[in-house]
Formats: sequence, C-alpha cells, structure tokens
Amino acid sequence: MTILEAAQKMNARRVSSVELVQDALNKAHHLQSRYNAFITFLDESALEQAKLRDEEFARGESRGPLHGIPYAVKDNFFTKGVRTTAGSRIFEDFTPDEDAAAVQAMNKAGAVLLGKLGMHELAYGVTSNNPHFGPVRNPWDKTRIPGGSSGGSAAAVAAGIVPFTLGSDTGGSIRIPAGYCGIVGLKATMGLVSTTGMFALSPSQDHAGPLTQNVQDAALVMEALVPKSKYLPQPSAVPESFRIGIPEKFFFENLDPEVEAAVRTMAVGAIPVELPDMVEVTQVARTIQLFESSLEFKPYFETRRQDFGEDVAALVEQGMTISKNAYEKAKLRRLELEQAIEKVWQHVDCLITPTLPIPAPVIGAKEIILNGQPADVRLTSTRLTRPWNLLGNPAISIPCGRTRSDLPIGAQLIAPMCAEASLLRLSARLSI
Repeated sequence: MTILEAAQKMNARRVSSVELVQDALNKAHHLQSRYNAFITFLDESALEQAKLRDEEFARGESRGPLHGIPYAVKDNFFTKGVRTTAGSRIFEDFTPDEDAAAVQAMNKAGAVLLGKLGMHELAYGVTSNNPHFGPVRNPWDKTRIPGGSSGGSAAAVAAGIVPFTLGSDTGGSIRIPAGYCGIVGLKATMGLVSTTGMFALSPSQDHAGPLTQNVQDAALVMEALVPKSKYLPQPSAVPESFRIGIPEKFFFENLDPEVEAAVRTMAVGAIPVELPDMVEVTQVARTIQLFESSLEFKPYFETRRQDFGEDVAALVEQGMTISKNAYEKAKLRRLELEQAIEKVWQHVDCLITPTLPIPAPVIGAKEIILNGQPADVRLTSTRLTRPWNLLGNPAISIPCGRTRSDLPIGAQLIAPMCAEASLLRLSARLSI
C-alpha cells in the first residue's frame, strides 16, 4: 500500500492508524528472518503513537498525508531514547537525547516510527552485509544484496512492510539500494534535507532522503522534510516539455547489456550531451570522502580497531594515507567542477543514466564478471552515483524494468540544483 492509498483509506474511515501500524509490525516480524531489514523494533511506542494519531484524526485534526502512516528509519539517524547503532558494535548501546532533524520532521507530519533499519556498517559500503547484525537481503532474491548503505531502508519498502523509509546517501547509498530493489530513492540537492542528528560519514557529501514505492510518495515525504515546499506532481497539470540529456561517455560504458537496453529504451529521444571528466569527478569525490571519513572514525579506530568490520577498517586505513594537502587540493578542484557542470543545464533540463551498471550481486561477492572481465562490487556499484554527491545535484533512481532473471533495473535522473519539483514531475511521467 502506498502513502496516498493509505491516506485515502484513512480519510474515508476505512482504516485506522492503529490497524496500519499493527499490520506493518506483523509483516516486519514475519519477514525479519527472511530479509533481516530491521535492527530495532518499536512495537509498543509505535502503537501508542498510532493511537494518538487516531485520536487527533477523530477530533478533525490532520497533520497532512503522512498522518498516521507507518515508516522506518535507517539506524544512523538519531532517535530520542532509542538506541542508534549506525550498524556498528561501537555504537550498539548508544541512545541519543534527541531526534535527528529528519525524524523530527516526520513526527511533525504525524508519521509513526516502527523501528530502526539495517545498514552497511557505519554507512561505509554498498552491500549491507553487516558483520555485526547480519546481512540484509534483497526481497527480489534473498541470496542477493539489497545494496547499501541504506539496505534495510530499501528492503523494508520493496518487501511491502512500510510505504516509505528514510536513508542517507554519501556515494549513492539511497539510489544504489533503490536501484537494486526496484523502488524509488531520492537524493535531494546538497543541504536541502537536513542531516543534523545523523551519524556523519563524509560531512561535505552526506545527504538524507526518502525511499518509496513510487515517485508521488517520494514527493509527499519531501514536502514533509522540506518546510513550505510543493513537490507532488499534479495529474491535471499541463505536461511540460523537458529537454532530457543522455551522457554517452562514462555513464553508458561497461554496462550489463540488459541494464543498458532498459535504460536506453526509457531514454529514447534524449539529447546527447558532453559532461566534465566524470572519472576525475569520481576521483575527487573519493579523495574527499576517504579523508573526511577517516577523520570521523579515527578516535574509535585508535582504541577499538577490533570492533570494525574488515571492509570498513580497510577504507579507514586507506583514508589515513591521504594528506591534508591532497584533501585541500581536491576541495578546490571540486569548486571548479561544480562550476563546469552548471554549463550543462543551459542545454538540457535533466540527465538520464543507469543507476547501476549491473543487477544486484549475490551476498558475499567482492567481485563480479562484467562483460567478461572481473569488476569490484563496491567500485562498480558507486561508479554512476558518486559524482552527484560531490557536485550536489538532486538525483533520483526510478524502476526501469527487470532482467530476464527478474532482477530490478534502475534509471537515474539528475537535475540542476534545487530543481526537485521538475525532477519529480519528469520522474513521475517516465514511471507511468
């Protein structure tokens, strides 16, 4: 059930928040052994909140379309009085004193929090194969990864447990699991959605945003996350004429053939465009992330090295080899690249690319074979999403068909800064 469908049923008095929440909790517990989407359940508080939302509704008080709707949040968002682990042994008993800004926004909108979701350790990876809390599994094929780091956020939506979740995105961690799980994931313009009260990974590239079943629901969550915003595409609106650009270089190189075919079909009529050197953009983004992430984790790494998973520890150590001078040079180059990408929007309103070069790999795989050659799962998964964290543009992953083995394929749409409204309208049109 989507947010809109649930809201319509509540407005018609055909269902209560308590019923919606109880049903979602039942599904969550029933499917936990299959998908391992949750780290912490909040049954008692969720039902208490649902009862309050029903009482408000009975008095004629509605907080909007999210009123009484169940949701869940990635476990790197602070939740007052509820442990927030960031998928790490280091923080397994950490209990914040206040909610993250995004969680506060959901409270204000009347959404009901069911629990905290599984993720890649410290949000530093793409598999959600967590050494401390177990692997999150893809609802399309439980032998495969859901993507990461917001793996539980995508799995909970794809499995139909909740209509929406919140996730974080530093190199693709909303869009990657959305693409692997066949749902919608939106990374808004850098800084538009507050990351206050969210565990930092690379502060200058961290984003927060929604994962949903469809584009309309993503727009509704964005309206709650960004005060006084209007993002919901209106069916009665006169269709706009969008100039869609397709960057052949980099984004359409070395793809799984089924992925390329699906995205090219959606991109029929798009205008070929030239972008700045995306290989360099990716390198600059990785330099900044590795340096900043190592700064974040260094105090814990020096005293609790044994509590880090192998893959995350390797990345922290790699970041420690990057000099302050290299980091400062990368930041300066970032400014130049941001200016260069702005020129693209003189010619097109939006770009379309694959979200991922490949369908979801199997759990535990570090390499896959892509077009006859070995390819690293982490680097391959982030290759097409990472540039937009550095550049800051809004980017969304929407479903774009499935492979012959029934695995989801995602298309990524990118827009100019603060153009979320038009991005969502175009995404809704292409999703039909």
